[in-house]
Amino acid sequence: MTRIGLIGCGMWGRNLARNLAQLDVLGGVADLVPAHAESFAAEFATSAMNVTALIEDAGLDGVVIAAAAPTHRDLACQALAAGLHVFVEKPLAIDLVEAEAIAAAAQAAGRQVMVGHLIRYHDAFLTLQDQLANGVIGAVRHITANRLAMGRIRATESVIYDLCPHDLSLLLALMGEPPHQVSCHGASHVTPGLPDMVSTWLGFSGGRSAMMTTGWMCPYKEHRLTVTGARGSLVFDDTRPWAEKLTLYRDDIAPDGANFAITRAAPMHLPVPESEPLKQEMRAFITCCETGEAPPTGIADGLAVQRVLQAIDDNFTEFGTAPDHLDITPDVTPDVSVARKG
Repeated sequence: MTRIGLIGCGMWGRNLARNLAQLDVLGGVADLVPAHAESFAAEFATSAMNVTALIEDAGLDGVVIAAAAPTHRDLACQALAAGLHVFVEKPLAIDLVEAEAIAAAAQAAGRQVMVGHLIRYHDAFLTLQDQLANGVIGAVRHITANRLAMGRIRATESVIYDLCPHDLSLLLALMGEPPHQVSCHGASHVTPGLPDMVSTWLGFSGGRSAMMTTGWMCPYKEHRLTVTGARGSLVFDDTRPWAEKLTLYRDDIAPDGANFAITRAAPMHLPVPESEPLKQEMRAFITCCETGEAPPTGIADGLAVQRVLQAIDDNFTEFGTAPDHLDITPDVTPDVSVARKG
């Protein structure tokens, strides 16, 4: 029976542990804070141990790493050297050098590395890919990816490395190649030097383009991917109910003298199987451990995303930075009893 360990017993680690336990493969947990591991062990009926014991002595086939990003390289390389397949939560690493070190360790060990680009396993995205393959909207021209919410703000990691990997993996999968041009602008409003709001433009072959708007200081949640083709658009909105997550828009733009005529049809919601993406992702890692075959988000995908992250960093222009201390306490309480006169 396949056995998989978990390193990192934090907020997201709990979701991973729950799914691994439900799939009957959880073989132990570890955390730098022993009490956290012991709490998980009691909750999910498994064993708590230190990291080295989990990797080297627990009889595992693979390990899931959900610890802080700066620890990814060392933990992944240690697990690979012990002969384990490795799942690493995004980002794969804090920079390209460390990501390439993980890739080299995987090659030397003859083991697979899978990266936690979760949305690639979402049935709405998989259905979107099928629709594109069937030519429903024609050739892709532009993709817009918006990933906005309030928090979870990190003090040691920018929004570029925390949130952008999700959409970059989607964009690269849809475009089928890395971008040849990258431009990024943003601001650091909370922690100086760590962007919390960014806007990124990506150029691809054939005049195709993509834009990402990413931030964790937005008062509302928006996780929306819009793929515009020659004969319409597909919109994957992960904040909508399952029946409305994927929508087809048939908008036709045709020359009309000196202008253009736009013909619009009623939007059509496309059926999407309802399933938990994280469980689908963990099933893919189990298959990876059992077969030794590369998953869809293997090390090649991880490196491709990491290279674009590096390009974003290298081409980033900052428009604002936070003071040493950000005072978020409002000075004035609005008087809601006064109606606005129009």
